[in-house]
Amino acid sequence: MGLVVNPVAGLGGRVGLGGTDGPERVRRAMELGARPLAGARAAQALRALRARLEAGDLEVLTVPGPMGADAVRAAGLVPVVVPMRAVAVVVASTPRGERRAPTVADAVATDGTEAVATGGSHTTSTVVAASPDASGADAASAATTECVSTSAAETGPVASGTDATSVVAIRADAAFADAPGGGTAFTVTAGSVVTSGDATSVDVAGAVVASVDGDEAGAGVGTSSGDATSADPVGSVASASASASATATGAGTVTASAHTTSAVRALVGAGVDLLLFAGGDGTARDVLRAVPGEGGDRCPVLGIPTGVKMHSAVFAVGPAAAGEVAGAWLAGSGGVRLRDAEVMDRDEGALRDGRVASRLFGWLPVPDVPARVQQRKTGSTATTGDASTGIAAEVAGRVGEGPLVLGPGTTTRAVATALGADASLAGVDVLALRAGRADVVARDTGEAELLARIGAGPCWIGLSPIGGQGFLLGRGNQQISPRVLRAAGGRDRLLVLCPEHKLAALGGRPLLLDTGDPELDAELSGYLPVLTGHRRISLYPATH
Repeated sequence: MGLVVNPVAGLGGRVGLGGTDGPERVRRAMELGARPLAGARAAQALRALRARLEAGDLEVLTVPGPMGADAVRAAGLVPVVVPMRAVAVVVASTPRGERRAPTVADAVATDGTEAVATGGSHTTSTVVAASPDASGADAASAATTECVSTSAAETGPVASGTDATSVVAIRADAAFADAPGGGTAFTVTAGSVVTSGDATSVDVAGAVVASVDGDEAGAGVGTSSGDATSADPVGSVASASASASATATGAGTVTASAHTTSAVRALVGAGVDLLLFAGGDGTARDVLRAVPGEGGDRCPVLGIPTGVKMHSAVFAVGPAAAGEVAGAWLAGSGGVRLRDAEVMDRDEGALRDGRVASRLFGWLPVPDVPARVQQRKTGSTATTGDASTGIAAEVAGRVGEGPLVLGPGTTTRAVATALGADASLAGVDVLALRAGRADVVARDTGEAELLARIGAGPCWIGLSPIGGQGFLLGRGNQQISPRVLRAAGGRDRLLVLCPEHKLAALGGRPLLLDTGDPELDAELSGYLPVLTGHRRISLYPATH
C-alpha cells in the first residue's frame, strides 16, 4: 500500500478560514492558533488497517517526513520510504508595461540558482514545477516541461520595500530525503544569488529562507533536505512563494501541489496495490492529475478525509473507515470491487452567486464499500418558502430568546432569512433570537470565538446535512468542534434542519458524523430529531 499526506489539509477549518489554499492562508491559520491534523488522521486510518491485516502481510510505501513516513511510524508501522524527485520553484514576473499574468517564459533564470532583478511590474506570479529528475537540473526548463500551477500573487512586488520585482528560480539539488538537512540562511533581495547543496527556497517578502538546521535556527524549526523548504529563525511559518498552491507545515516545511504529484508518481511507479492519500478536494485533484493511465488501468486510490469540504466521492466517511476499506480491499475479502468515483471541488463562482455547487474534474477508481465510502455532494436546490418559514418558526419556538450557532449551507441560510437575518453561506455564524426574529452578532466565526460566546452554555446549534452526502458534522463546519459541541450541551442542544425533500434524497442512508472525536461521534449516533417544518419532526438515524 502507498500513503501520501498533505500536511496542512484542513488547517483552516477550525479557525473559520474554509481551506488552506495558498501560503498566506496557511500563515493566517497558524496565527489564529490552527494546528495540523492531517498526519494524526492518517495515523488513525493506518491503525484501523493494521488491526485488520497480519503485520507480515502489510508493506506501507510512503515518502519522507510529514508527507507520509511520520504518520506510518505514529501508527506503529515501519515505513518503506520511496525517494521523490526534486521540486523546483520558479517565481516569474511580467516585463514592465505589459498587462498580463506572467508565464514560464518570463522566468529568465537559466541555471536554477539565480535571482535576477527586473524593472517594476503590475503583477507577479509563481510557477511551481517538478524538476525532470532528482538532480534538480535547470529549474526554468523544468517548469517549461511541467507547469502545475500558475496564479497571481497577492503580495505585490517580490522585493519587499522596493519598486523592483524579481524573477527567481530555485533548484533542489538532492532528492527528497528522510532527515533534516543543514545549510545556511539567506536573505533574498533583488539580484542576489540563492543556492545550497541540500535545498533552497525563497520567501518572496525578502525574509530569511533556505534549509536551516533546527538547532541553529531556533526552537520548533525543522526542514527536509532536498525539498523546497523555508525556515523562519523564530520558528514561525515562512512562505516559499506567492503561489496559491504552496503550503507550509507548522514545522516550517513548505509543500506544494508539485510535491503531492511527485510523491504519487513515485509510489505508483513503485507498484503499490492501493494508494491512500490524506487531504481534501484539492489534494484529490492533484492525485487525479498524477495517477497515470485511464479508467480501470489506473492504480486504485482512497482518500482519508483531512480537508475542510470534501465534495468528492473518493473519500472514506472517516479515518477509521478508510482503514477498514483499505484492509478489505488489500485482503481481497468480502467481494470488494472498484468503482469510478467523482473528483469534485467547490465552484467558487457559484458561491459568489449565492449557491453551493461543485465542479467535476474527473474520476478515480476506489474500492466500493457503500456504507464506508462517501457519496459526492449534490448541488443545492432551493428550499421552498413554506419549508424554510416552517422550520424557522420551529427554531424560534425552541430557542426562545438567546444565541443560536448556525452552520453553513443553503438550508440554514434560508432559515436565517426567514428569521430576518442575513447569514453567511459558507461560514458558521452566531445569531441572537428575540421575539421570533434574529440578528447576526458574529459572522464567519472560528472555534475560539464560538467557545467565548457560548461560555458556560447551554447554547443551541443549528445544522443541516450536506445534500447527497448526509454529513451533519465534519464537512465544512469544523469550527463546531468537539469542544464547542460539549460546551453547548451536546446532543440535547442540536437542531437538525432539513426539508423533507432533502431528507428523502438520501434514500434512507444515515446522517454522518466525523467530528474528529470517536467518543463524541458515538454519543451523537442514533436517532436524531430532524425539523422538517413547523411542528413537523422526523426521527432519522445518524452514525459515524
